[in-house]
Amino acid sequence: MSLDWSEEYPFPVTVCNRNGTILYMNQASTRQFADEGGAHLVGTNLLDCHPEPARSKLAGLLQTGASNLYTIDKNGQRKVIVQAPWQQDGQYAGLVEISIPLPADLAHFNRDQPA
Repeated sequence: MSLDWSEEYPFPVTVCNRNGTILYMNQASTRQFADEGGAHLVGTNLLDCHPEPARSKLAGLLQTGASNLYTIDKNGQRKVIVQAPWQQDGQYAGLVEISIPLPADLAHFNRDQPA
């Protein structure tokens, strides 16, 4: 069994190093960014793909290794964006960005309330 789950993961996964250089894009990520170059974006800088103020926010995340989670509306689709650090040999190595489309009828459960 292969543990490389991310290649066929249904949501875009993009991985960059501490400097922002894109190291990996799964199939969904290359499809999502096909108009911008798709797989040819590997080796370019993730900062160049983000306008201000997102670019400055991302630069700060790259420096600190902090996480960022937010939602966006783009092309009529609401998505949650997760930007989180990854480690190699116990050392901060860069960021992983995952983009997950949210359905309009997304269920929400309050686990603090009795059923």
